[in-house]
Amino acid sequence: MIKRIVHMRFKEEALPSFMALFEQHRHDIASQPGCHNLQLVQDVSNPSTISTISLWEDAKSLDAYRKSALFGKVWPATKALFAAPPEAHSHTLLWAS
Repeated sequence: MIKRIVHMRFKEEALPSFMALFEQHRHDIASQPGCHNLQLVQDVSNPSTISTISLWEDAKSLDAYRKSALFGKVWPATKALFAAPPEAHSHTLLWAS
């Protein structure tokens, strides 16, 4: 399993646009082959920082999503709202309860 964490800092005025974009596409993203879970979290001390946490069957599934038409549509629209470059990290899941 691969846990993908993407930290994104948005322009404050762009937060409503991102939330609407995420709401519009979250079910499609979560339904991608190999995606087991998708979460959206907000930093407690900096509300303009939002992160996605997703769980993927394997790196092949994550890569397939990143090459998909859906990603090609959602990611450029998301990037246009950033106040700073995103940070993305993939982790091998060793244990979960």
